[in-house]
Amino acid sequence: MKVRVKVCGLTTLGDIDAAATAGAAYIGLVFFDKSPRNISIETARSMALHAPIGLAKVALVVNADDAALDRITASVPLDMLQLHGSETPDRVAAVKARYGLPVMKALGIASRADVACAQLYSGVADQLLLDAKPAEGETLPGGNGLSFDWRLLEGESWSVPWMLAGGLTPDNVAEAVRCSGAQQVDVSSGIETAPGQKSAALMAKFVTEANR
Repeated sequence: MKVRVKVCGLTTLGDIDAAATAGAAYIGLVFFDKSPRNISIETARSMALHAPIGLAKVALVVNADDAALDRITASVPLDMLQLHGSETPDRVAAVKARYGLPVMKALGIASRADVACAQLYSGVADQLLLDAKPAEGETLPGGNGLSFDWRLLEGESWSVPWMLAGGLTPDNVAEAVRCSGAQQVDVSSGIETAPGQKSAALMAKFVTEANR
């Protein structure tokens, strides 16, 4: 089965073109002020409208309130919302009900206990994104280039689709897929030449290696 790739933190129309050419299944648009990949609603709208049909457009937010989500969803044509903060299962359910969009919940993993915690969201979120837990004091919940022990996911059964994230690069994604059994993977900093600066060549190499 083909491994589906999400390229996250795109900032330009050229990034959209590169993602589509590489064969990505999802693109991630970041709405988080502290991220070097943060974009305005206006920029996100133009990028989303530029994306070809079939390339799923995902908005990444961190503990966003309804007012912020109202502004984003009113202007940007989206296929999914990604909640990348400390949102509870109840908040995930409320967001799904309010916006009528599929919701992906990102969860930090560093131990078996974290995996068990992630399972609590299986009955609520439409998809899970299993990311490396940020280091103590880190201001960004993701996109830090950190990975976790992929073997923690061996033999784990999930009731919803899930995506592996955290420190993935063209050099390690094939091993990550083998170790974790992931059928979907997410990449951001691993295909950049500088924070927020995506490389079309690295995007293409990542998608190829994910399906090696």
